[in-house]
Amino acid sequence: MSRPLSEALFERARLVIPGGVNSPVRAFKAVGGNPVFFRKAQGAHLLDEDGRSYIDYVGSWGPMILGHAHAPVIEAVREAALDSTSFGAPTRREVELAELILDMVPNLERIRMVNSGTEACMSAIRLARGVTGRAKILKFEGCYHGHADSFLIAAGSGAQTLGAPSSPGVTPGTAADTLTARYNDLPQVKALFAAHGTDLAAVIVEPVAGNMGCVPPEPGFLEGLRSLCDLHGSILIFDEVMTGFRLGAGGAQQLYEVQADLVTYGKIIGAGLPVGAYAGRADLMDAVAPVGKVYQAGTLSGNPLAMAAGLALLGELHANPAIYAELEEKSAYLEAGLIRIAEAKQVDLTVNRVGSMISLFFGKGPVRNLDEAKATDTARFNPFFHALLDAGVYLPPALFETWFLSNVLSQADLDTTLDAVEAAL
Repeated sequence: MSRPLSEALFERARLVIPGGVNSPVRAFKAVGGNPVFFRKAQGAHLLDEDGRSYIDYVGSWGPMILGHAHAPVIEAVREAALDSTSFGAPTRREVELAELILDMVPNLERIRMVNSGTEACMSAIRLARGVTGRAKILKFEGCYHGHADSFLIAAGSGAQTLGAPSSPGVTPGTAADTLTARYNDLPQVKALFAAHGTDLAAVIVEPVAGNMGCVPPEPGFLEGLRSLCDLHGSILIFDEVMTGFRLGAGGAQQLYEVQADLVTYGKIIGAGLPVGAYAGRADLMDAVAPVGKVYQAGTLSGNPLAMAAGLALLGELHANPAIYAELEEKSAYLEAGLIRIAEAKQVDLTVNRVGSMISLFFGKGPVRNLDEAKATDTARFNPFFHALLDAGVYLPPALFETWFLSNVLSQADLDTTLDAVEAAL
């Protein structure tokens, strides 16, 4: 479908921005074609520069749980902006948001605001290293924790093998301190602990993986990580940039009844504004400067606009837990519809879902890790994506990304989506 204004903007963008985008997945390299440029959104709908409307399943990659341009959020930001867009000094709103988050997630005792999920994860592993005096961390293949050097590490050839840089600019020295394991492979994690347990500062994991598609933890996996960290004196970090406040008021910790030592958050705590945070027990967090010696700072941390937006969004989620039940009902309806259509069309389709995070894979499954995700018929996703895009349904422009539902999706939106899927298949 022709989108002349988006095409023209992309041509201009490529002259002044690397690849024409400010984050790689936006370039549509994974699905082919050129990106759609958007100018407005309301509720569950996007409007592109050419005036075409789309049902949105990206939601700014998660935070738009109550939809775009949610009136209480917009009003809160407007009021805050009238006071000033930034102080670089303490404000009332950052205290109030910190109190609200700690009230919603009772096992957390201290929280430090930062400016992105990447910064939150980077700061959490520095804190873990500072507290334990150890250098190595363990991450999982297919889990994304931002673009800090320690996270851009590819898997080695076996359970005892250290990682290797997966991006130019990441030094071999940095890579040597990062171990990698398959997601949901607890025996491999045990082997790594057996070999490196005294050197492991932390295990960082997406409790529900969202960057190889939506991949839930197998029963016992998170519990096993908790036990291994306790046994070896390592810090367990849950990256809840995606799952936090989306899978419930207490996020994945609440859903799976496993408590991490440190938890990282991202854009949802600012209703989509640039923001992040890391939080945990007081004895750990009080090792951060200025109380402790682990240094971390940020001129714009606790930005008043982000704090105001977060207070409005999280305050509503906290006050109205029925939102999560409604989201579950809509997400389950979409999942059931996808499965029903695939069976009727005799298409092998695996649908993974946890709450309002969902994704599909062309193949029989199961999909429990990155290797199994890659083993599906990945080539089928690109024409499927473009068929839905032309039908006015905007999915994440890459197979290994999670769809995010918002609570303002209507029954008509869901049925229109399923009609588009049926036609695409």
